[in-house]
Amino acid sequence: MGARRRLAALTLLAGVAGAAHADAPAPGRYAAQLCVAVGEAPPDCGPARVDVIGARKLAVRIADLAYHLELASSQVDVVLMHGTMQIDGFFASYEWEGRTLRFLDLDKRTRYSVQLMPRAGGH
Repeated sequence: MGARRRLAALTLLAGVAGAAHADAPAPGRYAAQLCVAVGEAPPDCGPARVDVIGARKLAVRIADLAYHLELASSQVDVVLMHGTMQIDGFFASYEWEGRTLRFLDLDKRTRYSVQLMPRAGGH
């Protein structure tokens, strides 16, 4: 990503503080797609399960990996667990765009996108 595009992306993510959690979905379990892109590489996507615990807490699960997300007004606290062992943790700016949560780990140049599918029954 060029410097101008990177700055635009960071500005977009940093500017969502006031309404970052406004579009959080209702609590419950959702099928989802998690996409992760490192550096300039295209995103690598796969199925995930998301438990929305409340407007500010989510757990994104892929097999025995779980991203525990705690949303604040301008940042998400991300803790990555493998079973009972923490293997990573960081803070990131985030935004909800419809049913998609996006956040960025600047230190590792990694972008995350979690797209929730509608729940059975249209919820």
